[in-house]
Amino acid sequence: MLPSEQSLPGTLYVAATPIGNLEDITLRCLRILGEVDLIAAEDTRHTRKLLTHFKIQTPLISYYREKEAQRSQQLVQRLLDGESIALVSDAGTPGISDPGAVLVSEARKAGIVVVPLPGASALTTALSAAGLSNPSFLFLGFPPSKKAKRRTLLTSLCDTAWPIIFYESPRRIQSLLTDILQIMGDRQAFWGRELTKAYEDLQAEKVSTLLELASGDKNRGEFVLIIEPGAIKEVEGDNLLELLAWYRDNTSMSLKDVSRKLASDLGLPRSQIYQEALGVYQEKKD
Repeated sequence: MLPSEQSLPGTLYVAATPIGNLEDITLRCLRILGEVDLIAAEDTRHTRKLLTHFKIQTPLISYYREKEAQRSQQLVQRLLDGESIALVSDAGTPGISDPGAVLVSEARKAGIVVVPLPGASALTTALSAAGLSNPSFLFLGFPPSKKAKRRTLLTSLCDTAWPIIFYESPRRIQSLLTDILQIMGDRQAFWGRELTKAYEDLQAEKVSTLLELASGDKNRGEFVLIIEPGAIKEVEGDNLLELLAWYRDNTSMSLKDVSRKLASDLGLPRSQIYQEALGVYQEKKD
């Protein structure tokens, strides 16, 4: 390297790696992984298997979510010192529900060139097999693991006009589908799990059917879950009591979820709406 070149910063490559089938890696990605000075990996043990398979010997450094801020500073300095680095996650595209966004942001602030290497993504892989006619969608990554927060989110999405896409783990897929069924109704849905792997499973069914399929103990791999929009009903009611009666008779939302939504829509205290709702919902039982 010439002396004048030593002060030039390196390049940060954001490299998409296979989500299952190793043949899905691009030739460009393989070349870059072999040429860079360092590979920053979400899990070095996982990435080392990939590199070993393709006989790549580039050094590895760990870059996982809990240490993103601290590790980003170190990596940016190495980039400024002239090293080129490839950023990879365990599978798919870094920064898409995986670590990576912090380093990319800090590198850009430091004036470092960032080059994306497109490739595998669970999101686009599932979408391509779902057969949706709607050209738009709402991707929300992993939903909250806490039930209350998850139900609050789903309630806010009831009237969304686009397909909603979540990632979910095998441990929580039943809970998510249960909440969707109770709050959003039995909509048409699609899941892709074990994408590109030997046991790839693609299902286009109603939410209730997917819940039955997920009720066993054989769930494996992460899910991409697509929920299609429900039939849009125009809410009717000129006052709070009429609105409560409409939600009671036209949705499967719980009393708490209806109270939360109306409190947000009307700017009223949730406790006040809940008390009124108790009476309205009791009328139907009587």
